[in-house]
Amino acid sequence: MRDYPILGMLPSVLFNMWRIHDFCTEILKKQGGSGEFKGPWFTKMHYLITCDSLNVQHMLCKSFDNYIKGPEFREIFKPFGDGVVTADSETWKYFRTVLHSLIKQRRFETFVDKTVQKKVHTSLLPILDHVQQQGEMVDLQDVFNRFTFDNICSTIVGHDPKCLSIDFPEVAIERAFNESEESIFYRHTVPSSVWKFQKWLQIGQEKKMTEACKTFDEFIYSCIASKRQELSKCSREEMDNEAPFDLLTALITEERGRVHDDKFLRDAAFNFFVAGRETMTSALTWFFWLVTKHPLVEAKILEEIKDNFEANYEGVLGIEEVKKLVYLHGALCEALRLFPPVSIERKQAIKDDTLPSGHRVNGNTMILFSLYAMGRCEEIWGKDCLEFKPERWISERGEVVYAPAYKFIAFNAGPRICLGKDLAFVQMKMVAASILRKYRFQVVEGHSPTPSHSIVLLMKNGLKARIMKRL
Repeated sequence: MRDYPILGMLPSVLFNMWRIHDFCTEILKKQGGSGEFKGPWFTKMHYLITCDSLNVQHMLCKSFDNYIKGPEFREIFKPFGDGVVTADSETWKYFRTVLHSLIKQRRFETFVDKTVQKKVHTSLLPILDHVQQQGEMVDLQDVFNRFTFDNICSTIVGHDPKCLSIDFPEVAIERAFNESEESIFYRHTVPSSVWKFQKWLQIGQEKKMTEACKTFDEFIYSCIASKRQELSKCSREEMDNEAPFDLLTALITEERGRVHDDKFLRDAAFNFFVAGRETMTSALTWFFWLVTKHPLVEAKILEEIKDNFEANYEGVLGIEEVKKLVYLHGALCEALRLFPPVSIERKQAIKDDTLPSGHRVNGNTMILFSLYAMGRCEEIWGKDCLEFKPERWISERGEVVYAPAYKFIAFNAGPRICLGKDLAFVQMKMVAASILRKYRFQVVEGHSPTPSHSIVLLMKNGLKARIMKRL
């Protein structure tokens, strides 16, 4: 990449912004997997960028304590508050301990299972059926976005905003959340002095951020207040046996000797939204696009569903049922490998270090690793790394092959590996299996999927398709 006087390498990045992920992949391949990015001399935009899995393993696993999110990261993500996504050290450990204790409970899994099944049965399938009967084109990404937002609202705060309705309504909190994420991406693309100046003047993207956070905070705090009031009327026995086990209820009722104030609950809820909302949308959107482009894969998924369930089975497959679907699991892994929802991660070194690639890292060095490029590395996945090949995830005995997390990095690795990984897979399988059993899709002619400029890898113009019922 050319290093211009004063401006550094920024012009090359801006010129290729429309294809930034593929551009980054090409540059990293030419440089052996790791290289420096030098921004304008008057900014702090100086990074080491890598897609070397050994470097990633070193940072996320072997030398975890030396590589943190860092103060710059927390400053960019400050509107999200302190939570499992943004925090470091003791704050992060506490959030993770609390989340781990909740998410591993059978009661929570049962609650998620019922919530997803109900949403698929009462909203998702009826809406797809309506669109099919009308012969209309539909944006599948928008459908998945609405479904996921409703689902995660129900899971986190016990409230369904009903974004996924036949009239596709615009819901203020959903729009606010989208705008806050767009603003976070904007903060990553400009020098900090620019967005801080805009924040001070309350103009441009920063004004949108302020307004979006206000809208979302009003929603979260109202949910917290009503939840506290609701639970105050319940006895301990009723809370243990009858209360819906959404995460907000769980955090309030299982405080483990520490009283959680409203700010703690707000930050926890906001971080859970960030961790689980658009990542699911991204994964399902790219998965369905890949399946429509690979009819043989689609046929094998349908064959597996038929082999495991009777043809006249009308119910929505639950968590225990979809665990049997190994080939579908492999197809989802392939979609996540090629199109990881979070395409770039960043770490900041505390002390001087040397990476396995031989690159010297000074204290405070900012390091970016491209998950998108890692999914396209021959050194990790072989010469067929660009192919959509679910079979690479299935053993000769027909079982799921588990790749090391520092290679298959879609759910992070090391101590920060996603606690909801298994739950995310079964939810995606429940949605995918329920849809594919009833419908097939045809992407609108001329529609080309382009990654959006966001912290989550979505399609810029959605996924426009027509729906046909299976015979």
